[in-house]
Amino acid sequence: MLILTLIKVSLKSLWANKMRSFLATLGIIIGVGAVIAMLALGEGAKRQITQKVSSLGSNLMILRPGQKGNRGVQSSTYDTLKLEDAEAILHKVPEVLQLSPVIRGSAQVKYLNQNTRVPITGAAVTYFSIRNFALQHGRPFTDAETREQARLAVIGSQTADDLFKGRSPLGKVIKVNGLNFKIIGLLKVKGDEGWYNPDNQLIIPYTTAMKQLFGLDYLGGVDLQIKKGVDPEEVKKKITAVMRHQHRIPADMPLDFTLQSQAEVLETLNSITMALTLLLGGIASISLLVGGIGIMNIMLVTVTERTREIGIRKALGARNRDILRQFLFESTLISLIGGGIGVALGIGICYLIDSIFSFSTLIQPTYVAIAFSFSAAVGTFFGFYPALRAARQDPIEALRYE
Repeated sequence: MLILTLIKVSLKSLWANKMRSFLATLGIIIGVGAVIAMLALGEGAKRQITQKVSSLGSNLMILRPGQKGNRGVQSSTYDTLKLEDAEAILHKVPEVLQLSPVIRGSAQVKYLNQNTRVPITGAAVTYFSIRNFALQHGRPFTDAETREQARLAVIGSQTADDLFKGRSPLGKVIKVNGLNFKIIGLLKVKGDEGWYNPDNQLIIPYTTAMKQLFGLDYLGGVDLQIKKGVDPEEVKKKITAVMRHQHRIPADMPLDFTLQSQAEVLETLNSITMALTLLLGGIASISLLVGGIGIMNIMLVTVTERTREIGIRKALGARNRDILRQFLFESTLISLIGGGIGVALGIGICYLIDSIFSFSTLIQPTYVAIAFSFSAAVGTFFGFYPALRAARQDPIEALRYE
């Protein structure tokens, strides 16, 4: 019964000063809405990163050349990774299911009057399954064609559109840095991954890329797929041991290669995203504190205006804690109303972002509950001083107030 009375009296007081009540809740509305929107953006980014990293491959590890070390001095060369290293890993680390040498570069690609610069990936046939590449039409090159340094290419969908303008690229001959290459496959659309667009590339045999196109005797990297259920950290230790032996690197010398698992890439990116999300959420929550200060100022004005009412209530037997409870409940109610509207605003902003931009937000119920609860706590905290001031008023002096 007491709660119902408090709600009734508080709502009557707030309704009597509608504009003032709205201004008091405005900071809370903006703060809660901004916090929910910022956290939803961060969670959406985290989900997209997880999807993008997962689409790179299954149980993937990436071996890349580093810098040569000599008595603690690092050189700027990146020719440390050889084909023999990849073969040694495949033979000595049974947890590695398959691997592909990788050569990356770019080349001028021409077809009739179309001319464009295209990223080139030299790889083995295993690269397609390691990186989850599916073909829409045609076929990949074979191991035999790789050994023969065949001038064959599998083309990305965007590159095909740029060169062939909607026509089938299969069987067509293109010039890559002046060399003739026959297109034997067309990749399915995979989507731009931000830092890398798999739809804009040519995939050719790594032997052809090394010997004919770029003239290299070293690899740009090795993509490895490890078996399911094995510990990536244990596999990393074994691969590192093989590479130390291959490159004759003493235990006290720095490595001339880098080895990173898919899980590590995902963990690093997620930690960065989480830090940015918390930073943005923290900045947005400042408006909640500003809203709390606004509530305190409004309640102080309200206490002053209702001084005579306070005196009458005390004269009729109201105790200090009754007055304290009434004004504290009013400030908390203001925050709860603002928090509820702010939740709706934040969800609305997220839906607006989803519909206008090519970005998907993710609203976590936990974050909504935290933001709403924090708004109530702000109202209670900043409303305590005005409520205490009202409760401590002398009834005789309050009745004299005009």
